[in-house]
Amino acid sequence: MKEHRGGFASRMGIILATAGSAVGLGNVWRFPSMTGQNGGASFILVYFVFVLLLGIPGMLSEFVIGRHSQANAARAYGHIAGGRRLWRLVGMLGIVTSTIILGFYAVVAGWCLQYLAASLMGSLNGDAEYVQSYFLSFSTHPWKPVVWALAFILITHLVIVRGVQGGIERASKLLMPLLLVLLVVIVIASCLLPGALSGIEFLFKPDFSKLNHDTLLEALGQAFFSLSLGTCCLCTYASYFQRDTHLLKSALQIALIDTGIAILAGLMIFPAAFSVGISPDSGPSLIFITLPNVFQQAFSSMPLLGYAIGILFYALLVFAALTSTISMHEIGTAFFTEELHQPRRRSAWILTVVCSLIAVFCSLSVGAVEGIAVFGLSLMDFCDYITAQVMLPLGAFLTSIFVGWFVDQRLLRDEFTNQGTVAVGFFRAYQFAVRFIVPFCIALIFLHQFGVI
Repeated sequence: MKEHRGGFASRMGIILATAGSAVGLGNVWRFPSMTGQNGGASFILVYFVFVLLLGIPGMLSEFVIGRHSQANAARAYGHIAGGRRLWRLVGMLGIVTSTIILGFYAVVAGWCLQYLAASLMGSLNGDAEYVQSYFLSFSTHPWKPVVWALAFILITHLVIVRGVQGGIERASKLLMPLLLVLLVVIVIASCLLPGALSGIEFLFKPDFSKLNHDTLLEALGQAFFSLSLGTCCLCTYASYFQRDTHLLKSALQIALIDTGIAILAGLMIFPAAFSVGISPDSGPSLIFITLPNVFQQAFSSMPLLGYAIGILFYALLVFAALTSTISMHEIGTAFFTEELHQPRRRSAWILTVVCSLIAVFCSLSVGAVEGIAVFGLSLMDFCDYITAQVMLPLGAFLTSIFVGWFVDQRLLRDEFTNQGTVAVGFFRAYQFAVRFIVPFCIALIFLHQFGVI
């Protein structure tokens, strides 16, 4: 089975590919935006605590299921549950969730790809009103966003059909270092701007007076979503892990990379924004409306540098989005390959077609076509809401209950310690966290999202 499925060839491939699944557009715009709204460094400290309390145990749980079973998510949950179909449905939930996310995520990724092309052609030069009208005109166009979204899905498809080593691992070894280099270059340019020190101070000087229960829950939710918990992505990638992979060390390294890139994104955005007097807390519009103005104003005395920074920034977004879409595509591709007994290439096409249909209708629902809505929300917003607010937390909650209370704890201990070859020191803490802390934290997220608390 392992030879047929393939697997990661190196430890570096494991770390970069799995970290790439967590690193995405949310690190670049969502994390800085939430940091800006919730007190800067104080939010980061709380976020980091929740990564340790919620993120690491959640990652380890999916790692255990995936590596032990060496199968796609649905089969993995069913196998480790001793064939009980109920738990297999948790894996199916993750596959459906990741497919929906890939569909609408590709629309935003397509916007990034188009903005990269526009930056190269110098089409984003203009005042604030021009940049805003440019985005509205493009995003509501009847076919242009569709074409870019489909192009992004096709790029993802071309990586997936090459397999785990030849496609996912090779792409991750290229994209993740490129992403980091681009990020560091823009961070340096941003931090050298006049007035940048105020942005750096805001990012690293805690203001605990702004901490409240909403801030805590926002940080909790960000830690949960940032690490891709609940999509079965980590479970799927872990099924390609080598048997001697140190799960705890891998989880810590991946969490550190993900958090580090999010903080670097803050260092990229805050100094430039403070330099021109703009607060970077405008949510999704930050990367398509606010930041083009920030870069133009910040580098107005050096227009060529501003032009280069704009190109690098949208190249960064494209790479970040691609590392995420690759992981989401692989979840469904592995499922169709193993459950329908189809060649990998054909299975990849099945998922590509399904996600392309979702992307087309989501893109059109943004404004090009009226009436593509569910419960008063555009299809794009509905897909975002139902996955982020319901399906992801539910999948992660059920996984923690499954691993904490239904999986044979001897099996769990053996996987955690690599059959006793790795120190067992943190196993008790992990066991307690996955049984009590993780379900409790996810329950808080649920109650907060639905307005109960």
